[in-house]
Amino acid sequence: MTEQSVPLWLKWAREIQALAQSGLVYFQSEYEKERYERLQEISAEILANCTMLKKSTVEESFKIQSGYATPKIDVRAAIVRDHKILLVQERSDQKWCMPGGWADVGDLPSQAIIREVQEESGFDVETKKLIAVFDANRNGRPIEFYHAFKLIFWCDITGGAARPSFETSAVDFFGFDQLPPLSSSRTNARHLNEIQQHLKNPERPTYFD
Repeated sequence: MTEQSVPLWLKWAREIQALAQSGLVYFQSEYEKERYERLQEISAEILANCTMLKKSTVEESFKIQSGYATPKIDVRAAIVRDHKILLVQERSDQKWCMPGGWADVGDLPSQAIIREVQEESGFDVETKKLIAVFDANRNGRPIEFYHAFKLIFWCDITGGAARPSFETSAVDFFGFDQLPPLSSSRTNARHLNEIQQHLKNPERPTYFD
């Protein structure tokens, strides 16, 4: 899904929610607080009306998001061995992606990806290079409702062994021309193409946007 194909209702709901979330940090009167809470409610109503989600479920998700609204950070590891890339099968949708996930508060980016790879695949790795920073809500399926940036690191295996986890049901290496069904919000053809460009030219600069 490209930015141009994102439904207008989703764009509007995202923007309304972000404005409301930030407003609830800086409101200066009870009247302003009530207005921002109403804006969040309107955003939840839009989502509930246009999806299969319950309004109460959406509102609970909004409550978890606090502070000034900023993009979330998704980290992914590009691990290539014998011209094959490491992928894990997500239990949530039974499709495949590079190991990774949301960065935790307090993490260094390099620590976040090392932890995620170990947890999801069983391998110990070291980070070698930041391959790319993608806007995860453009040129691919948007990640949930919230805006996110995707950081892809080139990593080398230093130890461990393939082992699935409570989040992943399988771990394997695949040729770039023999890929399984991809979990496109996590890993898609655009991401993999950029990785292949860096494999051909290790001096290629980090891609961004």
